[in-house]
Amino acid sequence: MYRVRVRSVPPVVLALRRFPNPRLTGIGAGLFAALTMFVLACLDRLLFDSSELVYGLLFLPVSALTALWVRPADLVTAPISVPIAFAVGVFPISGGSEGLGGQIMGLVTALAVHAGWLYGGTLIAGLIASVRKVRQMRARRRYVLAQGRGGAPASERAPRTAAASAAAAAKPVRAGAGGAGGAGAVARRPQRP
Repeated sequence: MYRVRVRSVPPVVLALRRFPNPRLTGIGAGLFAALTMFVLACLDRLLFDSSELVYGLLFLPVSALTALWVRPADLVTAPISVPIAFAVGVFPISGGSEGLGGQIMGLVTALAVHAGWLYGGTLIAGLIASVRKVRQMRARRRYVLAQGRGGAPASERAPRTAAASAAAAAKPVRAGAGGAGGAGAVARRPQRP
């Protein structure tokens, strides 16, 4: 008699599955990060008197969410858009003096002083995006291997059309055959449907 072992899912995982899981484009993820950091910086200025520690601590989860919510095709944009969002958000708390030159100097100084938070958030976004990309590549490889081994039953595979089968049968390609390809023709492998 066999016993079936059922693994229970931890309650933390169940709680995390209930959270929203949007898939943002690269531009959408950049806009999300930039607008979120700007709003959080304005709140930081109002509530915490432009605290760098609060801004930096808020930047880390925004970086993680940006990398988690970007769609798989745009994973490379997450580590790029996060530093831009940091620069957009640091503007309200930079504390520059009067005039355009003073504001720019305050922004550059704030970016230099907060470089640790900037690198930390970028590292988090890069790591999450890299892990997601590796998982995506492994899943794709497993899918391709399953298709190559005949993972799907013959009835579920896409049937070859009669015209494609007739065309493939009418033109067999042999190694070393002169034919239409000339003396240097190379045999081609037949394509799988």
